[in-house]
Amino acid sequence: MAEKNFSSVTEFLLITFTDCPEWSLPLFLLFLFIYLITLSGNLGMIILIRMDHWLHTPMYFLLSQLSFMDICYSSVTVPQMMAILLEHGAVLSYTRCAAQFFLFTFFGSIDCYLLAIMAYDRYVAVCQPLLYVTIMTQKTLLSFVAGAYIAGLFSALVRTVSAFTLSFCGTNEIDFIFCDLPPLLKLTCGDSYTQEVVIIVFTIFVIPACMVVILVSYLFIIMTIMRISSAGGRAKTFSTCASHLTTVSLFFGTLIFMYLRDNSGQSSQEDRVVSVFYTTVIPMLNPLIYSLRNREVKEALRKILNKAKLS
Repeated sequence: MAEKNFSSVTEFLLITFTDCPEWSLPLFLLFLFIYLITLSGNLGMIILIRMDHWLHTPMYFLLSQLSFMDICYSSVTVPQMMAILLEHGAVLSYTRCAAQFFLFTFFGSIDCYLLAIMAYDRYVAVCQPLLYVTIMTQKTLLSFVAGAYIAGLFSALVRTVSAFTLSFCGTNEIDFIFCDLPPLLKLTCGDSYTQEVVIIVFTIFVIPACMVVILVSYLFIIMTIMRISSAGGRAKTFSTCASHLTTVSLFFGTLIFMYLRDNSGQSSQEDRVVSVFYTTVIPMLNPLIYSLRNREVKEALRKILNKAKLS
């Protein structure tokens, strides 16, 4: 009978940023600024959508869910990053590291599914506008979102259990900003076959599956747009998808770099930069992208500001 895997490591030491102590305060202030912008921007988007009845549509309902996920997503890692900078390192218990890994995977997976659902919503709106109201009903929307949460929970449970059943031994130092799979794999002293299988399962059923839905949806959208005779009509129709395409490109681009490439010879420096980008910068940019590139959101914000001035 094979021996049961065990862990000789009871805590993890995060040492990212500790090699440049003179940058601790500037980086802390930068991350604090980004985090506050992320919270206020995404929370403001949620409130704006709830207050303006013109934004009570399937697309904006999904956008409010995405904003909520971005708040949760960044809150799992950014406060810890700031703590590392202040304390010149951070010690995480085995349980806390596993909990952070689970929450990060949970919220990240839901983000992927929501972006895929939003692509399908744009497909129905552009390609089947007369059937949009009957297809994208409230019941359908709630089913999609509930499915995204359930699928995200399943992905997080499988990855967390698999990642934390192998043996961690030797050094417990993680040169990273949080407990993610790539740095954890470097600490294993046993067979990492299970983790490799989990990576494959995760990439097959989360990232590529969502990307296929997005690509197919936009293939039909582009075909429909090309049939529009006027250039103005094509530009107006495509503008309804521009914000979503920008968000998809940023989010999935960084995920592909982190999880769909060969793990051998990875640069910790590159991994840290990319991880900072998709855990801090992208959640901050999303509300800005949707507000600056969306006429309806700007109009709703203008009306609320006018009401505030009059009161």
